[in-house]
Amino acid sequence: MFQKFVRVFLLFQIIYLAFGFYANAQDDTLKVTVKQAEDLFLKNNLQLIAQHYNIDIASAQVITARLFTNPDFSISNGVAGTNESNPAAEQSASISQLITTAGKRNKNIKLAKIGVEQARYQFFDLVRTLKNTLRTDFYTVYYQRQSAGVYDQEIGSLSKTLVAYKEQYAKGNIAEKELLRIQSQLYSLQAEYNGLQTGIDTTESQLKLFLRVPPHTTIEPQITEDITGKEVLTSVPYQQLLDSAYVNRYDLKYSKATVDYNNMNLELQKATAIPDFSLSLNFDKLGSYGHNFLSAGISLPLPLFNRNQGNIKQAGFQVDQGKVQLQNQQQQVESEVAMNYKIAIRLEKLYNSFDPKFKQDFTHLIREVFKNYEKRNISLLEFLDFYDSYKTNTLQLNTLELNRITSLEQLNYVTGTPFFNK
Repeated sequence: MFQKFVRVFLLFQIIYLAFGFYANAQDDTLKVTVKQAEDLFLKNNLQLIAQHYNIDIASAQVITARLFTNPDFSISNGVAGTNESNPAAEQSASISQLITTAGKRNKNIKLAKIGVEQARYQFFDLVRTLKNTLRTDFYTVYYQRQSAGVYDQEIGSLSKTLVAYKEQYAKGNIAEKELLRIQSQLYSLQAEYNGLQTGIDTTESQLKLFLRVPPHTTIEPQITEDITGKEVLTSVPYQQLLDSAYVNRYDLKYSKATVDYNNMNLELQKATAIPDFSLSLNFDKLGSYGHNFLSAGISLPLPLFNRNQGNIKQAGFQVDQGKVQLQNQQQQVESEVAMNYKIAIRLEKLYNSFDPKFKQDFTHLIREVFKNYEKRNISLLEFLDFYDSYKTNTLQLNTLELNRITSLEQLNYVTGTPFFNK
């Protein structure tokens, strides 16, 4: 009997602990500002960590380029010959060293160093791209949650109303069409809410991956800066935005480094046409010329047929190609800055044209509408019309504010500089 009691007690303990762990896992919430999210991202993101290894790999290539060619050494000892009494008396040895010409070693070192620069530019451009996605996702989750709150409020109110209407319908106090009208509105809202929540979950999932937090964690973005009614763009002139993009865009720096790389590679290919030579020192104990024969020599290939013509021509084309790609990249930067600046200006003017108190006053109005509806001072249709208008306007304002903030984030992205939303 006692053993049975112990088993039951342990079973309840296990169930309690399991449910406690599950509850804790479900209630795990991470409240972060956009700056804190950035810090977590830079510290934990696996994609950045993996990309950073490319810099180390490129740096190792510089070490390899600095190394000199190893000398060749050979030795031989006789095992058979005309001197049958002592065949091992014949011994010879030689050592040779390859000497590179036309500065090939230095050119290879310079190429490797440019490769390190390119790896760094690729890394920091990835940081720029991922930070833009991170910050955009952060603001998207925040404002979509604000919109979801509108649905929560309306769905909660209609659910209570539906319960009351079912009771009145059962008593025969209201017509069936009024009950169906409430049900139809409620089901429509629930479907819209589900679609919105699916979008939030998808974006939040990517945000968790960026921050490398457990999947069950709920991220609650915290916004501390209010730019309502402010003309943010006037603080930074357009020309400053464009100049900053020229200086700080890492994809543009990478294109410039590619031009340098191609020019240096062309020099290397031309230098390769000049043959390297080998210096050698030879010793022969019982040579045909005489005993203990010591000689020195030099050898080099004659550039009669192969003078690296094809690689030189290819490198020349790559130089021209790199210059065209750089020009295209510069034009793309100019176009991106101009387009995103125009969009940001338009959204700022549109948002600032709204009365800052409108959202607060409208929220207060809908609360009063609900109270009047409960007191039967307004009809069901009037109540639903007011609520639908409130929902539509609130969602539009949230979307407009999100678009305005993301347009500023896009300007940060195309200029490569955190001018806004710091």
